[in-house]
Amino acid sequence: MSAPAVQSAPRPLLARPVPIGWRSGTVLLIASVAGLAMFTWPLLMAPSATASSHSPTAPLAFVLILPLVVAIVVAELVDGAIDTKALAMLGVLSAIGAALRPLGAGTAGIETIFFLLVLAGRVFGPGFGFALGATTMFASALITAGVGPWLPFQMMAAAWVGAGAGVLPGRSRSSGGKGELTLLAAYGALAAYAYGALLNLSFWPFAIGPQTELSFVAGAPVLENLHRFVLFTIGTSAAGWDTGRALTTAVAVVLTGPAILSALRRVARRARFTPLA
Repeated sequence: MSAPAVQSAPRPLLARPVPIGWRSGTVLLIASVAGLAMFTWPLLMAPSATASSHSPTAPLAFVLILPLVVAIVVAELVDGAIDTKALAMLGVLSAIGAALRPLGAGTAGIETIFFLLVLAGRVFGPGFGFALGATTMFASALITAGVGPWLPFQMMAAAWVGAGAGVLPGRSRSSGGKGELTLLAAYGALAAYAYGALLNLSFWPFAIGPQTELSFVAGAPVLENLHRFVLFTIGTSAAGWDTGRALTTAVAVVLTGPAILSALRRVARRARFTPLA
């Protein structure tokens, strides 16, 4: 007679260093809506016929997005929900991500920071993942002299990648096993394609002339322009840069995930961040 199976209790959730309260959640929602509008406005409004790549939109976007991202952190500080240990962790991981990015950027779409955003967002939650995505892109731009009108688009899209990892299911049962790694690798690959599509959308209306089947048509129905945009993305980046980014992220998550997840969770336990409400 075999012994009855013993079911282990679900592991308790680790405290999140940047818990999302009603105020920070509202700011995060506003920032995300503003960012989504920044990406998609060419589908809903006809840009100027004299507009050139990024020049009419990026300065305004820069002014709008950066204060909103900073406001999230400031709101947490005022609310007392983020302490110096969490800020230190955010600074360390941002610096690591900024240092990793030059190792692969510019080569066949290889991107060496997305796996870190995914793993850190998974452990520390959507608020931390959002802030980490934005600060990592900003820090890497400073290091590589990559500050330009494209930066706010990159910051917002990377912030969503980190935040999305923080809301994936099964956090209480996960321990770096195959199931969790498969989930994170699949999410990382999909997020990499979504990141590429969003960045394409930010410049597609101004990228090519008006006389091609892939061109943006000012004033055309949304579905027609979406069809043209999908063709543009497939023809320019999906099979190249985006696939390179997706493969890099998925492979890096699988190879480094067990060690990094274990290390980050150990840090979270010892740091004793602000517990969940």
